[in-house]
Amino acid sequence: MKIGFDNDKYLKLQSEQIKKRIDQFGGKLYLEFGGKLFDDYHAARVLPGFAPDSKLRMLLSLRDQAEIILVVNAEDIAKNKMRADLGITYDQDALRLIDIFRDLSFTVDSVVITCYAGQQAADDFRRKLADRGVNSYLHYKIEGYPSDVERIVSPAGFGKNEFVKTTKPLVVVTAPGPGSGKMATCLSQLYHEHRNGVRAGYAKFETFPIWNLPLRHPVNLAYEAATVDLDDVNMIDPFHLEAYGQTTVNYNRDVEIFPVLRAMLTGIQGTSPYQSPTDMGVNMVGFCIEDDQVVCEAARKEVLRRYYQTAVSEKQKGSDGTLTAKMKILMQQAGVSTDYNPAVAAALARAEQTANPAGAMVLPDGSVVTGKTSSLLGPSAALLLNALKRLAGISKEEEIISADALEPICRLKTEYLRQSNPRLHSDEVLIALSISSGTHENAALALAQLDKLRCCDAHFSVILSPVDERTYKRLGINVTCEPVAGGKKAKVKL
Repeated sequence: MKIGFDNDKYLKLQSEQIKKRIDQFGGKLYLEFGGKLFDDYHAARVLPGFAPDSKLRMLLSLRDQAEIILVVNAEDIAKNKMRADLGITYDQDALRLIDIFRDLSFTVDSVVITCYAGQQAADDFRRKLADRGVNSYLHYKIEGYPSDVERIVSPAGFGKNEFVKTTKPLVVVTAPGPGSGKMATCLSQLYHEHRNGVRAGYAKFETFPIWNLPLRHPVNLAYEAATVDLDDVNMIDPFHLEAYGQTTVNYNRDVEIFPVLRAMLTGIQGTSPYQSPTDMGVNMVGFCIEDDQVVCEAARKEVLRRYYQTAVSEKQKGSDGTLTAKMKILMQQAGVSTDYNPAVAAALARAEQTANPAGAMVLPDGSVVTGKTSSLLGPSAALLLNALKRLAGISKEEEIISADALEPICRLKTEYLRQSNPRLHSDEVLIALSISSGTHENAALALAQLDKLRCCDAHFSVILSPVDERTYKRLGINVTCEPVAGGKKAKVKL
């Protein structure tokens, strides 16, 4: 993978800016973390060189000065809202994050439950937190939020929320996902801090959109594509332009809420420290892009991936295609077509040739390998084997797992496990390959190539099964599919 981003420079600049913000507010800063604190694979894909755990590594350098507050929306808990990338609910992810933070010796003793209205599921979650020695605090819906500033910044508004006592100069406020109430939690804390005579400030840790890149830069378009379901739209920050005469990029929700936020900060502190939503953000990403061409190419690939993900999601949900139509516009703006990923044409051609589902993958050297459906293997399993054989220099025709080894597994699936599909999935074929590697030299050689598949792009002519999709993601392969149910073949035209 070509590198276009200086991760070490980013860690240095970002931590320095956070320290400056702490000093700016007299030694106490509530820092709202936007996006994913862990496993930020979107950033890693569009900024080659950005480490998925960069934010965590940056925080580790400030660990002695920091403590963490997790925020979970009670309504999300009641609805069992899921993190799609991990397949777990928000409350489960909060518990996961607590364990990870504690293993890294961070102080994390507090969870704020927002929008609390007596939800039974939220009460159950509080008991789980108590069992782990974690304090929970209740924040309530405020009538007129966010427009009725006078009521919000009063004993009847923020004053009703339970105050989280903190001891460190940096308080990181994070959440399992968007809409949890991080900003409101920060402002509520500021309200209580100032009533107690403690100077404190608020800022946002941002990654996207990148404020000092052009509005239609592919990286910013990739962010818009990633949040298309949230109706996020990148836009010029009019407040920053008016205050400083400088063109910067922000997104609609921050721009729309800024007048209200500025009024809240003025109501709490007597004056607002910020003239624009861009001012609020701590974001040094744009200063660490070393090769714009590499970054642009990676971002365009991500826009295409997001298009297919959206199309598949709408197909599965029976949606009206509105989001897919928006994605096509973003693709046009980014100068992207399906040809941008050679695996797309190769997979569709192989499916057309065989009249069955097929897949294709772009290998690290730029070559494309395909996989077809057979009596023993599904297309995802066949593609994995063919890719590993190509990387190992093994002939495609050579069997590295004998049919004699595969057939009993297929028979087990149908005769004993009562499954209708006898073909092996990608995880099953990897197990079979692993077993064969103990006695078959070429099988061991093929298995040793797995790490080389990381960051490769694969495409399939039909929607993959959840088990195959999970396996590919665990291998670090970027997967896209045509929005077509399994067993069919189709070609999407833009």
